[in-house]
Formats: sequence, C-alpha cells, structure tokens
Amino acid sequence: MAEARLRGFLAGLSVVALVSVAAVGCGPKAPEGPPIGMSDKPGLSAPMDRPLTYEFDSLDDRVVSSGAMVGKPTVIVFIQTGDLDGQAQVDYLVAMAKNDHDKVNYVLVALHPRKEIVLVEAYAKTLGVEFPVALGDGTVTGAAGPFGPMPAVPTTVILARDGRMVWKHTGIAKSDELRSHMRGL
Repeated sequence: MAEARLRGFLAGLSVVALVSVAAVGCGPKAPEGPPIGMSDKPGLSAPMDRPLTYEFDSLDDRVVSSGAMVGKPTVIVFIQTGDLDGQAQVDYLVAMAKNDHDKVNYVLVALHPRKEIVLVEAYAKTLGVEFPVALGDGTVTGAAGPFGPMPAVPTTVILARDGRMVWKHTGIAKSDELRSHMRGL
C-alpha cells in the first residue's frame, strides 16, 4: 500500500516536472543580460570588495546565511526545478561536494515560493543533494539583490572565506571551471 502511494506520488511529481518544463519553455523571454554560459564579470578575480549579506529560507534546520557560511569558500547555485541546465549544474555540485566533504560550503537555492516546498524537497532528494537547500524569491535575482542581477538560471556564485563574491556565472559551469575560480580561497 505504501509503495503504491509512493509510486503515485512520484508519477504525479513527474507530471509536475514536465508541466514546469513546458511552462518555462513557453514563458516570457528573459531580460537581456550576459549571454547564457558567460560570466557576468569576465577576467575579474574579485568583482566585489566587501562581504555580502544574505539569508535564505532553508528546507531543514541548517542555516543558510552569510553569517553561517563565513570561514570556508562557498558555492551557491540558483535554480528552478523545471530547468534542465539547472539539473546538470546540480549534478556537478553533488559530485564536488562528495569530493570536498566539509572543506567548502555548497548551497542550492531554488527560486520557488514556500508553497512549493514538497516539489523542491523531491527534486533535491532525486538528484542526491546532501548539502543545504533553501528557497529564494524574486528579490534575490534583481539588481537590488545581494548578488546583483541574475538574468537566468542556473546562476552560480562563488564567495571567498570572508563572504566576498569572487565569481558569478550564468549558465552551466563545469567542475573544472568552478575549481579554477576556487583556487587560493
């Protein structure tokens, strides 16, 4: 009986994911910004000279904030669950997190309202995410947000140990590219 309910839930989740993908594909055009796959600040090693302040609504009891992440390099990826590029980016992060253990903070921020928490939890579980997952809203992606404008997802941000942003990238960033920007942190 429990297996049948689980299969039903997973089938329903698959339908929701397909509808989300279709909705994203048919939605309004993203605002103009850097081309997908290009960094916002190419060639700059330190786009920001001050630590950033942020706090996100975590799915569990792990705190996702600038205060909790200080002391280690931090990689934050902003995604939407219906985005296939975001799933690929999460796969890279999951592998990196398994390799790095607790030397680096990894965080996944799903740009979904709190009412979609079940969808985000299922997404993270399906992709094997063991690091903190949080929710973010539209204020995070705007120019006034702590990380500046994010024209599309996935967007990856790398923060130094003190919380300064050292790199920001829109589109898929492979592990070797992420590691090259983490050297020396």
